[in-house]
Amino acid sequence: MASTYSLSIVTPEREIFAAPVESTQLPGMMGSFGVLANHAPLVAALIPGLVRITDAEGRELRLSVGGGFFQVSNNQAQLLADSAEFSTEINVERANASLERAQSRLAGKMDGEILQRERAESALARARARTRVASGR
Repeated sequence: MASTYSLSIVTPEREIFAAPVESTQLPGMMGSFGVLANHAPLVAALIPGLVRITDAEGRELRLSVGGGFFQVSNNQAQLLADSAEFSTEINVERANASLERAQSRLAGKMDGEILQRERAESALARARARTRVASGR
């Protein structure tokens, strides 16, 4: 059995995960990164994307996060996510509709308003992450 560390995943609504894990792969702002037991202390900003967790039994869990922060120290890790959904919780039809809506907003005229474009790009990133996790890619 591989070494483990404690991971908790919290959204503004609730704690969605708390258990020992072997590894975690996360979508960092500076690129994807992985964490194993005894990792050096780290704080990282996350972008919308896929999180892969290998639990203490060696099973892979996949979830979509809408961005947030991750920290690890002394084999205690916390993922504070803006939003997070396991692949089994994602409504595929709704995720695909969100993806199409975000793509069409970006393809249309944004009236030059930067905030609208940023919101549309953020929605597109979240929708891509959700559809990727839901489809198992």
